[in-house]
Amino acid sequence: MKVSIDSKKGLKTKLQISVDKTIIDKKIASRLEELSKTVNMKGFRPGKVPVDVLKRQFGKAVYGEVLENILKETSTKAIEDKKMKVAGQPKLDLTSHGEGKDLQYTLEVDELPNIKLQSIENIKFNDYEIKITDSNIKKRIDDIAKNQDNFKDKKENERATNGDMVVFDYLATIDGKNFEGGEGKNTQIVLGKDLFIKGFDENLKGVKKNEEKDVESILPENYPKKEFANKKAIFKCKILNIKSPEPTKIDDQFAKNLGAKDLNDLKQLVVKQMQDQYKTGLDAIAKEDILEQIEKLHSFDLPKNLIQQELSIMTQGLKDEELDKNKAKVENIAKKRIKLGLVLNEFGEKNNLKVDEQELRLEIQKQVQSMPGQQKQVLEYYQKNPSAASSLRGSIYENKIINFIKQKAKKITKNISSDEAENILKSEHEKKHKDHDHAKKKSTDDTKKTVTKKSKKAPKTITKNKKIRKK
Repeated sequence: MKVSIDSKKGLKTKLQISVDKTIIDKKIASRLEELSKTVNMKGFRPGKVPVDVLKRQFGKAVYGEVLENILKETSTKAIEDKKMKVAGQPKLDLTSHGEGKDLQYTLEVDELPNIKLQSIENIKFNDYEIKITDSNIKKRIDDIAKNQDNFKDKKENERATNGDMVVFDYLATIDGKNFEGGEGKNTQIVLGKDLFIKGFDENLKGVKKNEEKDVESILPENYPKKEFANKKAIFKCKILNIKSPEPTKIDDQFAKNLGAKDLNDLKQLVVKQMQDQYKTGLDAIAKEDILEQIEKLHSFDLPKNLIQQELSIMTQGLKDEELDKNKAKVENIAKKRIKLGLVLNEFGEKNNLKVDEQELRLEIQKQVQSMPGQQKQVLEYYQKNPSAASSLRGSIYENKIINFIKQKAKKITKNISSDEAENILKSEHEKKHKDHDHAKKKSTDDTKKTVTKKSKKAPKTITKNKKIRKK
């Protein structure tokens, strides 16, 4: 095999590769010899088919198979010999091939850039310690208590009012006929929440225990059986019980019902939960800040094929018109993503950071535990989808690199209240929302300009906008 550099421009290199025909002939002969021992052909004993007969019968197929293997082997070796770091799939172009001929082809390779890592010691990031006050804890526990269903039976002659729970059986009919899904036993609804059928619970206000009442209602548009959607139904309701809400007593028993040892333990759990919630959001902001500083510190050329791959992923589902309007912005985001990915990967390789199988299993286990009742499905999802496990591995790897950078960078510790944490998170959310609205407005303005320009030309048929149905 002979390898020479045909051309080199930036990160794109074109290799000229040639393989002597004698090597190809030997591999073809070897493959035919293997086949002669296994192929069964009419008129010959098993394993006794002459090679020349096989060549006439399967020559083209064998040549194709040998050619494919040689291309794989030689292109891989050429890249290894030239010590090239390949970005994406190289482009192979056959220039000369065929039985009895030397093989010649070109291999166009996009290389990864050589990245000179810059010092990260001057990178700064905020690390927040969140102070949770007694009033914060009380408010959170009070909110939990309000969401606990706690009702007591009303007296038999007391009528149902807003906030009461009504327990009833029903049998519904459409045009006097029963229908699938039109029967319910021990159905419970809280008046005023309107969670059954829209407007239904208004009709149950004022009912008493053991009373019967007919309720006329329109079945929702999203009713499981489409043929009954938007139909008028009569619900014959038998009221079984009326219960009124009562305040939840916040004590040790209340805490135990929530899985804590006692009320004091619940308070500590609430503090940790609140701190973790704020910390997660604030750490995400710090991470974005670190990534922005790292991106600005480094400058190098990017492989064009990686940019195109990222763009195709980012623009999936976008119409050509939308893409044209936001092309520059989308391309800029794609370049930043690729650049950061390459820099972070270089940090990982230079510092020997890796993700082992144990770390991956632990992370999957965390996700399994965080989804009660769906543990089996989550586990099966990762077992049956290697790409999902690979993506998770990538996230763990990125977090490892970020944590490594944090250890080297300048940490600015800030002690803040929960209100201050709320304000920081709110401000960041509004900033992102504003950026999104700005991009959307620019897109709309561009559309208006385009429409104005087009309106000066010959008029075209106007298409009415389709109404979007509410779900």
